[in-house]
Amino acid sequence: MKSLAIIGSQWGDEGKGKITDLLGLKCDVVVRYQGGNNAGHTIIVGEKKVVLHLIPSGILHDHCVSVIGHGVVLDPEAFSKEIENVKNSGLTVTPEKLKISSNTSVITFYNRLLDGQREAKGPVKIGTTGKGIGPAYEDKISRKGIKVKDLFDKEVLTEKLKANLLEKETLFTKLYECEYPSVEEEVERLMSLAKELEPFVCDTFSFLDEAKRAGKKILFEGAQGVLLDIDFGSYPFVTSSSTAYAGIYSGAGLPGGTVEEVLGITKAYTTRVGEGPFPTELFDQMGEDIQTKGGEFGATTGRKRRCGWLDLPLLKYSVKCSNLTSIALTKLDVLSEMGPLQVCTGYEYEGRTIDCAYPGIDLSKVKPILKEVAGFNDDFKGELSKEVKDYIALIEEAIEIPVGIIAFGPERSEIKFLKEYF
Repeated sequence: MKSLAIIGSQWGDEGKGKITDLLGLKCDVVVRYQGGNNAGHTIIVGEKKVVLHLIPSGILHDHCVSVIGHGVVLDPEAFSKEIENVKNSGLTVTPEKLKISSNTSVITFYNRLLDGQREAKGPVKIGTTGKGIGPAYEDKISRKGIKVKDLFDKEVLTEKLKANLLEKETLFTKLYECEYPSVEEEVERLMSLAKELEPFVCDTFSFLDEAKRAGKKILFEGAQGVLLDIDFGSYPFVTSSSTAYAGIYSGAGLPGGTVEEVLGITKAYTTRVGEGPFPTELFDQMGEDIQTKGGEFGATTGRKRRCGWLDLPLLKYSVKCSNLTSIALTKLDVLSEMGPLQVCTGYEYEGRTIDCAYPGIDLSKVKPILKEVAGFNDDFKGELSKEVKDYIALIEEAIEIPVGIIAFGPERSEIKFLKEYF
């Protein structure tokens, strides 16, 4: 196998970071292809905790090259802080180890300000992180965005920012009544931050083309999850990028090739951060217990995650729309010693029973069909119990692909491979 993608199969926060970290040991290149610093991967290495938001998990391995593709939106200020934190963790970051596409879109101060004002004063609360991700993608799609390469030409940057601010200025002054920096101030801020970016900027498309031709092992690291995809997710409560399989090709490119293995990272239960429908959400003590035991707080915002039972109709949908070939089942330890469990096996929706979601389904109107299954009391140090094996078999039968990895804790040693990758 020469290429593998790691994709969140739920609403994000599935534990992609530690899986990427382990598989990064076996590959040559790790590529981030969408999202921005609204994502957060927490990786535990011994007694060291490393939280990554923009930089791919490959940075933890000296033999690995990390690539930030052009489908990412990059906040230069957040990048500067993350580089500092990574170096303070004892890791080496050089232009040989980290590469940023010159065509990556930039998150400006105006994007962050607009995002925050909309969440605070707008009529609809999406539950964004307020990092400016959505507005930056809006600028990109409307063809007035700032690219990383623009940060090194003052004249170009000034003209583009003037055009970029033209409509936003009306929103800031008339609708939200907030203060904002002048174009000159924003140019100065961005160009100052660009000095730290510049050594890492290059043509990553050609770099990946050459890596593929040379037979390098490439891992594509997704952020968020399929159910937050701008097209496939629970719209409008989604992120602004293509988090599913298709985002790899639009956000990084794999010239002349395909991804051989698509690994969906899946919690043994379901969580969601922010607003939006959640069919299996638990509002009782069980939900509180899962939240507490699982440490369900966002790595980026610290927000409490809503918790619920495993939702197979949504997982089956993610498998189909993102071409998943196997899954990694994480946080099994959280469900241990919880007593009898339940799993959603289908929905009652619009007078019929369905076992797979689809684009545009109104999840606020579905009635989950829950099946009780035996709980388990495993410590995962030896052979898996019959109850855990039955839980895994139930999932595999529903989604028709294998569970290739199980994870039962945050440490590298608390991951078991049931299938070989790379």
